[in-house]
Amino acid sequence: MKDPLVPTRGLFATCVFAVTLLSISLAGPVWAESPAPTVPYGSNPAAGNKFIHGGNTFYFETYGSGPPILLIHGNGESIGSFKEQIGVFASHHRVLAMDSRGQGKSELGIDKLTYEMMTEDTNAFLEYLKVDHVDVLGWSDGGIIGLLLAIHHPDKVGRLAVMGANLEPDAAYPWAIEGIVRVRTRLTAELAHVDNPKPLQLQLQLLDLMGNQPHIPLTDLNHVQIPVLVMAGDRDVIRDDHTLRIFHALQKSQLAIFPGATHMIPEQGPLQFNSTTLRFFEEPFAMPDSKDLGWFD
Repeated sequence: MKDPLVPTRGLFATCVFAVTLLSISLAGPVWAESPAPTVPYGSNPAAGNKFIHGGNTFYFETYGSGPPILLIHGNGESIGSFKEQIGVFASHHRVLAMDSRGQGKSELGIDKLTYEMMTEDTNAFLEYLKVDHVDVLGWSDGGIIGLLLAIHHPDKVGRLAVMGANLEPDAAYPWAIEGIVRVRTRLTAELAHVDNPKPLQLQLQLLDLMGNQPHIPLTDLNHVQIPVLVMAGDRDVIRDDHTLRIFHALQKSQLAIFPGATHMIPEQGPLQFNSTTLRFFEEPFAMPDSKDLGWFD
């Protein structure tokens, strides 16, 4: 069991210690093979750097060369959560990854976290690097930020792949929503009995993101013009009907539901996940439809 004061894995994973966390079988090409994670991703002086935005210091790492791909991590996570992706992607791409505000090695600097603020942080990161067009992979909270980036800064995003993203806080399954409430109640009570409240306050901020945000109108997705790959595990934290709503609201979309998989498929099944994601980024985008096969002409 993880220490509840230490950020854990992915969207709703901050409360994984309070609730039990609960293959697209593809013969992937050679770049789908994940090398042994010997590089200290997320804490690598050779690749790390910092920039300042709005008086706040943000940590980032870059790897490889080629067409750029931006990786955006999940709630309470850091660049290191993409340890199964960075080395694989960097063999063909310039990989850009930043610790989101208040997470990893990036400063919080404010009283309240919002997805909109983190989206603007991400946009500032791209401007700092002078990258004006990038493919984006967002996992969990990172998927939410990726969608908001495509909505509010459409010129910045070429293609977008989102894993386990949601538009509303009630898009999660009841067990996760109930778990967030329980953990929030416990941590709030503990605040009165600790000498250093900052770790608990940050955990409550992250829980607020999961329990009370985001609020993205479905109609906002109708205006997204870029290709979007919508992904989830078949036993994800996000309800499958909500994932389908996102898929159908987008004008140019593909859908991948990984069989026998949870919200943690990028870490637990990286070969399947990497193969699917890189195919989307590297192959011509297509939306074939069975109605066009001419069966009933």
